[in-house]
Amino acid sequence: MFRELDKERLAVFSDGAGGTMAEVGLLPFARVALQVATRVLPPYRSRFSKHQFTQPQLLAVLCLMRYEDWTFREAEVRLREHQELRAVLHLPAVPDYTTLYRFLRRLEDDAVDRGLQETVRRLRRRRSRPISAAIDGTGLSDTSVSTFFHRRLEQHAHGPRPRRPWLKWLIVADVRQQILLAQRARQARGCDTRSLPGLLDVAARGAPIGVVLADAEFDSEANHEYIRQRLGAKSIIPARRRGVPNGVFRNQMFRAFPRKPYRQRSKIESIFSAVKRKLSSRAPGRSLATQVRQALLLGLAYNLYRLRHRTAHRGCQQSLSVAVKGLKAIVGSGQ
Repeated sequence: MFRELDKERLAVFSDGAGGTMAEVGLLPFARVALQVATRVLPPYRSRFSKHQFTQPQLLAVLCLMRYEDWTFREAEVRLREHQELRAVLHLPAVPDYTTLYRFLRRLEDDAVDRGLQETVRRLRRRRSRPISAAIDGTGLSDTSVSTFFHRRLEQHAHGPRPRRPWLKWLIVADVRQQILLAQRARQARGCDTRSLPGLLDVAARGAPIGVVLADAEFDSEANHEYIRQRLGAKSIIPARRRGVPNGVFRNQMFRAFPRKPYRQRSKIESIFSAVKRKLSSRAPGRSLATQVRQALLLGLAYNLYRLRHRTAHRGCQQSLSVAVKGLKAIVGSGQ
């Protein structure tokens, strides 16, 4: 009975991607990535294109690269080895790694944002109930070189070495479904307080927001007023300054902070942990624009995984229940 289980649905991440996290395999992920990409991108950029590969096909390959943490050369090799994967993506040939790189350079951030909104629409499934949204940021490395290697270089050089600034990835997540509603990436230096209104505007297009959870990094009276007056939601942001803060809402947070609902904010840290451990913790690229695009594609790949995760889990449970019932029937008949 166990031989009849759907082994494709029980597939796990490869060791290179960081562990054994249940997922649906490359083929279903590539299939749904192509469907989403087809909804947000036209087949060709212009009528003078070569018409060898479509834009949705190349975007789906880029999402696969972020999903499995491939390089451009690794993506070319994997596609050449995997005939079924090429069939799912309807690829007439294997795209060269330079083709993928050039497509990434001319890909617009707005196209990735539309893809993220399409995944949110599919994940929400006509739900109209207000959600609790959490906003936070984390750092992504711009290269695969480890920090241990940098420390060793500094020890041999007897002094600090110049480094490029790492990338800051800001997201807005639904703490219940644990999906991304909006995202933005920039260089690490700078304050994130002013980024809150723009991110919440994008997130509110995909789902009505009832509560906004944020840490003290986003604390400001203007953010409280924006959330409560513009979005009509409740803001829970701890005051970061010592003493009695100025402002009506910040003073309210200081005197009677709602600790119990604020605990839900920790779920956004779980999203960061899952992304970095199972997908990737870096946004490689020689230019800042390429690094930003790699970070946005990482968020899109995570939502595409969440889009198929529930279906795969349900299929596994159904297959296992059928197998268990069959074994019970066999044991009962033997008795």
